Amino acid sequence: MLTRKQLDLLEFIHKRVQRDGVPPSFDEMKEALDLRSKSGIHRLITALEERGFIRRLAHRARAIEIVKLPESMGGEASGFTPRVIEGGATPRQPDVSAPMSVETVHALELPVMGRIAAGVPIEAINQVSHHVAVPGSMLSGKGEHYALEVRGDSMIDAGINDGDVVVIRETSSADNGDIVVALVDDQEATLKRFFKRAGQIELVAANPAYETRVLPDNRVKVQGRLVGLIRTY
Repeated sequence: MLTRKQLDLLEFIHKRVQRDGVPPSFDEMKEALDLRSKSGIHRLITALEERGFIRRLAHRARAIEIVKLPESMGGEASGFTPRVIEGGATPRQPDVSAPMSVETVHALELPVMGRIAAGVPIEAINQVSHHVAVPGSMLSGKGEHYALEVRGDSMIDAGINDGDVVVIRETSSADNGDIVVALVDDQEATLKRFFKRAGQIELVAANPAYETRVLPDNRVKVQGRLVGLIRTY
């Protein structure tokens, strides 16, 4: 069952998509629901995703798939068909805060290697502070995985908040648009979206308050790609 605010947001997004073909922006959602900040919208979207009404799509900029609608909005019994919509919401990797069946989830423990800056780069982290359990289904591809605690808000529009724990697959390569752990000058580690263009690396924030960093490619090393996120409420 959805809360009033969750239902209001789902209805607002659905109506705007039906009318305009694209969903509203986070600012429009915030104003429509009379919330003080976009972080409240992020929480509502996460709750809708956890309850199976929407799905945020990885590796696609600003895309949401509407999975189902409640009967009060013409869903289920009326044969609602899911549709992918562009705009409004932001890409995000699977969120393990969603409820999962004990019988079907195989949990693995990953080392939490300290804190990673989603903002101004912090000193490189390489010490295990503790371990965290994650579903085995979250770990994608070959190679080792580890976790980092996020500090800062520069990736908030990608659904990554201060205090979240991100799950990283170790790799030294990345495709344009991937969210990566980038090591700058072998001293600073930061979580940013990665782009390589003409011998330079762009580290792009998902928050308009932060400028894109453009560096020679020999100053940046990819330490891993984002494959998952854990949030505690």
